[in-house]
This record gives sequence, structure tokens and C-alpha cells, in this order.
Amino acid sequence: MTLAELTALIRKGTIDTVLVAIPDPFGRLVGKRFHADFFLKSVAHHGTHGCNYLLTVNLDMDPLEGFAVANWESGFGDFEFHPDLSTLRILPWQPGAALVICDFNRPDGHLVAEAPRSVLRGQLARLESLGWTCACASELEFYLFNQTFESACASGYRDLIPSSDYRIDYHLMQTTRDEALMRTIRNGLVGAGIPVESSKGEWSRGQHEINFTYGAPLEMCDRHVLFKQGVKEMAAQHGKAVTFMAKYSPTEAGNSCHLHLSLWKGGRNLFAAEPVRAGKGKGTGEGAPHSPLFRTFLGGLLKYSPELCLFYAPTVNSYKRYQSGSWAPTRMAWATDNRTTGFRIVGSGKSFRPENRMPGADANPYLAFSAMLVAGLAGVEEGLDCGEEYRGNAYIDPKLARLPSSLRDATDLFDRSTLARRVFGDGVVDFYVRHARLEHQSFSDAVTDWEKRRYFEQI
Repeated sequence: MTLAELTALIRKGTIDTVLVAIPDPFGRLVGKRFHADFFLKSVAHHGTHGCNYLLTVNLDMDPLEGFAVANWESGFGDFEFHPDLSTLRILPWQPGAALVICDFNRPDGHLVAEAPRSVLRGQLARLESLGWTCACASELEFYLFNQTFESACASGYRDLIPSSDYRIDYHLMQTTRDEALMRTIRNGLVGAGIPVESSKGEWSRGQHEINFTYGAPLEMCDRHVLFKQGVKEMAAQHGKAVTFMAKYSPTEAGNSCHLHLSLWKGGRNLFAAEPVRAGKGKGTGEGAPHSPLFRTFLGGLLKYSPELCLFYAPTVNSYKRYQSGSWAPTRMAWATDNRTTGFRIVGSGKSFRPENRMPGADANPYLAFSAMLVAGLAGVEEGLDCGEEYRGNAYIDPKLARLPSSLRDATDLFDRSTLARRVFGDGVVDFYVRHARLEHQSFSDAVTDWEKRRYFEQI
């Protein structure tokens, strides 16, 4: 929606509130609600301000120490919310509301380098300097429960009631129970400018997946974070709760966020094989199934994804999803249409691409897509090769390299990564390492239900 279109809706009285939001380090949208008239008079052209502590709080909004970008010593001042007017959209599930996503700027007008949107913008600028563009998509899974967020919280998130009684992967009958909500979600997202392809039941009880069409990376990530917020809000309006946790139950499959990415130039997918011209080679038709560029890009993904895994799996809970036979990968390999490998190759021609199966639904999309670009472009720069396609069950092959097994391990790898520090910069790396170490420390300090059950009486 353009600013002129928004203005017309405001003048008609259709829109009276505009949400002004930035994505925070966890991929949440935070910001303010403005009266629509004031938004038009001031915010649309001059932006607004928000406390810079929004980058240095934990999920409970507690200010954290040890960050250079914002701290008590500097007084936790303001950064600027700079509206990206290309993101303007109506929110059909919030009456009279529209939303715009912003970049986080310093007072001098420069992007705050540590902000997730800024991190991705940096990698897209690198891509543009090479004369390439990128198409990408994310697939998100979530669990739906027959209780409210409030009642789930009051119960300590115990005895949750999935919306189905049995596994519903591709089911049409059982998912009909949830169709009132799922239809609202599909139509609401489309109304908000997020083009939905489909929804379906996923593998576990109460698990669903919604796919939307591919797009440019920044646009896709904006859709992704709004999708998560919209699904939660629409579920709450229907008296239900959802979770995008990577692994909400030890007995159920995790929530994945499969990432699809391809490089383009002049309307051509650079990963796909170039057609063999008549009179060249062995005749007309397709040559190799993929291009040399694809092999080097995938080679970089295979080599560098473990040390960039923090951007795929940012929480303590993320690593509980990486289990054998769980539909989540545990080892580094690639293969065509093989769901046991970290990279599953899918599509053909213009749709040919790698599917990165490592991220969970808790991933921040701006950071996850940035990590894919950094790893893949390093493979191109170094002339790496992806090697032979893997055959078999990657879960049980001890010869394959493993992903990090914990947030602590992933943080250490990211902290020591020469590639991450060279491309992202020390400030960005130190920022996300600090967040991860504080999150891990918070988990280590907690006394869990498991510990009480195991030790209370018997130790």
C-alpha cells in the first residue's frame, strides 16, 4: 500500500491507527501505535524515536549489561524509527489498523549496524555489488492448542491440549476442526499483503504449516515476522494459543523454518543449469542438473553453516530440535529431495534451489538469511565445491560433520569465526555473542521441573 492509498483510507475513516514497528534481535515486532492523522502529519516523513535499550533487553524486557550499542553508562538514549514506506499495509485482523516496518537509525541518520534489518541490508548490498539479486522464501511450522495464552501461562505451560488428537500431516478431515481459525489466518495474511500459498497439517498433534510465495529477502523477512505476530494475534482472538518454539515437547517433532534461496541475474536463476544450445555439446536440452555457481555456493553453505549456526538456532531450546529421525537435520550433507540432510535440493529450472533445513521456527529471519548469504558467497569467493550428492540416511552416518549440539557450542563457534568477523564486523558479532551468552547463563541459573522431579526426594 502506498502512502497516498493510506491517506485516502484515513480520510474515509477506514484506518484510524498506524503501528510503527522495528524487528528486535529476537525477530519480534516492537514499537508504538499512532493516531492516523498524526502519523500522516509527522511520523510518515520524520519518523519517531524509541529507547535504544530495545536492542539490549532479554525476552522478558529486562535491560542487559555489557553491550557497546546501548548501556546504563550512556543513559540508554533514543534511536530513530525510520519508516520504510514500502512496507505499509493494512492489518485486517486489527480493526482500523495499518502497520509500517522501520529501520533503526542512529541520531546521525546511519543505520544501527546491530539491528537485524541492518545486518541483512549489509549482505544485500554485497550481493548488489556483484550484480546479483536474490529470491527466497521461508516455511514456518507452529503448534496450535485448544486453550488461551492466559490459561497456558497460568498452568506453567503444563498439560497443553493440542488441537488434534493424533498426527495430522496432510490430513484434511482432522484439520477441518481448526479451519475457522486457519481460514481467518490465510485470508488475514493475504489482506495484509502476505501472499499465502497454502496451509496444511504437519507431522505432530496440533502442528500446522503455512507457506507463502517467494520474494526479495528484505520483503520476505518483513512478511515472516508479521506472519508470526499475526498468527498469534488471530489465534488469541479465537480463544486459542500457538507456539513457534523450536521444540515444545520431547515427544513431539520440532517446529522448523525451512529457508529457500537462489541467486538471480537478468531474469535467470543462476543456480539452475544453462540450456545447451543446438550444435553445442551433445545436443539441445539441459546440461548438468545445476550450475558451477550453485556448487560453489552450496560448498560454502556446507563448510561455514556450523560456525554461523547461531543465526539459524538462537535459543537454548533450538538445539533440542536436532535429533535423529526427527525431521530436523543433525549432520552436514546435501542431496536431492532427501529430508535427512541439512540441505535438500528441490525444484527445477527457474525454481531450482537449496532448502536449508537447519533453522527452527524460533530463528530471526533477517539473521538466518544473512548467514546463508555469507556462507554461500564465501564458497563462491573461495571456489569451494559441494562434493558428491549424499545417498542414504544422513542421521546414522558418523562420517558426516555434525551441527553444534548446544547454544554454548554454537556461540563459541560464532565468536571464533574469522568469516563472521570479517563480513559482519566485530561489533555485530560481539553483540549477538553477548546476547547468546546471557541467554545461556539465564538458563544455567534456572532450577527446572526436571531437576525437582529427579532430586527433590531422592538425592
